[in-house]
Amino acid sequence: KEPEATIVETLKDVTSYEGEDAMFECRLSRQTTQDAQWFLGDVPLQSNEMNEIKVQGTRHTLILRKVTLEDCGSITFKVGQHTSAA
Repeated sequence: KEPEATIVETLKDVTSYEGEDAMFECRLSRQTTQDAQWFLGDVPLQSNEMNEIKVQGTRHTLILRKVTLEDCGSITFKVGQHTSAA
């Protein structure tokens, strides 16, 4: 069983204006095969034309494209038992 990854660099609050992109970044203690998941409020996010989810080694990035007022709310990153929110 692989050791659990922990969040070593937490999410930072981001302020953006309508039509801009908002970027959130989290860094883990190690690369992991565990499922990492992004949420906007309670809604799990998928990578699509509005949301870009990238993983580069231990760095997990979420880019919300051309945000609207409906995108306002808390962004949460979860991996295993660990959570970070902004």
